[in-house]
Amino acid sequence: MAFGRILKREFYQRPTVTVARDLLGKVLVHGATAGIIVETEAYLGGDDLASHSARGITSRTRVIFGPPGYAYVYLVYGMYECLNLVAEAPGVPGCVLIRALEPVAGIERMQARRPAARRVEDLASGPGKLALALGITRSHNGVDVTRGSLVVRAPAQPRRVEIAVTPRIGIRLCANLPLRFIIRENRFVSGPRN
Repeated sequence: MAFGRILKREFYQRPTVTVARDLLGKVLVHGATAGIIVETEAYLGGDDLASHSARGITSRTRVIFGPPGYAYVYLVYGMYECLNLVAEAPGVPGCVLIRALEPVAGIERMQARRPAARRVEDLASGPGKLALALGITRSHNGVDVTRGSLVVRAPAQPRRVEIAVTPRIGIRLCANLPLRFIIRENRFVSGPRN
């Protein structure tokens, strides 16, 4: 399957909310697997207590404060790995959680990694599911997503997406902030579709 160019670092060196919105419709590629990004959440740092960077720089969060265009991968609930993409200028915390994908390449490989998924819509409809389906692990923490085997590409043919904005889901702190972005009515998102 053909995709467009790899997104450059400048794409990520913008406000986190802008990056989160603009990632919708782009293609996350890892090796032979790929999916269209259909759902993201912005995590802002500072007063955003749901953000891991709210406590400042630690060994775990150092990548979030570094240059943009890098992967921040962490373990949640002791069992699911989640992929975030670092945004903002170096020193300014901000990252985008990739919450759901519409699988477009390597679907058989994704199904082998996620045998419990009964439908293609279930392969990557959540941050832990998509990391497992694409083979993304904590070994990818700190990887440069502007080159290599884990990248985000423009679609082969640009297409307009209609974006819906909702509060983030699956968190307790600052849960009411409207920082979840989805492609409206897309059947591959992990939660409410509008």
